[in-house]
Amino acid sequence: MCVMLSHWIQSPVAVLKEETNSLIQKEQVLKLKIAKPATAGAYLSVFDFCAGRCRHSSESVVHENAYVSDFHHCFSLPSNSTGSSVTPVEARLHGINVIIGRQGESCDSVCRSNGQSCVLNKLLVLNQCDIIQKYMSCKGACLASVGADQPAEVVYDAPKHLNPGACLYTRTQSMLSCDGSHLHTKRLCPCA
Repeated sequence: MCVMLSHWIQSPVAVLKEETNSLIQKEQVLKLKIAKPATAGAYLSVFDFCAGRCRHSSESVVHENAYVSDFHHCFSLPSNSTGSSVTPVEARLHGINVIIGRQGESCDSVCRSNGQSCVLNKLLVLNQCDIIQKYMSCKGACLASVGADQPAEVVYDAPKHLNPGACLYTRTQSMLSCDGSHLHTKRLCPCA
């Protein structure tokens, strides 16, 4: 009886805490300015905030008026204001299956073999050493390189001059491609 009573007492407290966090988050959204000038107004509702973020984020639109993806993803408050432990990079990969391809395989092929498609704009997110190292061993370091097969890891049986075991990223982001491949690399692929 005491155990059940203490559980009943904690449960409403937990519910109240969750509702309070939700209200705090809503209050934070409604205080945000729509633009930087001091004369800019604030959002009228959480929906307006969400719609504004979707329309004005370089991650979700191309040429300011066309969505990058058919999914029309929206963005929430920054993670540090909600107390969430999800990093901004993890949030940018929400809904994406990060898959390591086989040697010499393109991301188009990797994703297709999993019944999905490669999401080109998410290659930009994966094209960072700290992200590549979360998924691959990178025993030969993480090196800047040029090629359409990146981000990737050089296979261990590759010729020495190709840095076997090294992870590769490109500084030339326009080179990133879903169909790029190399005989001696394994791609890190964003699939959805």
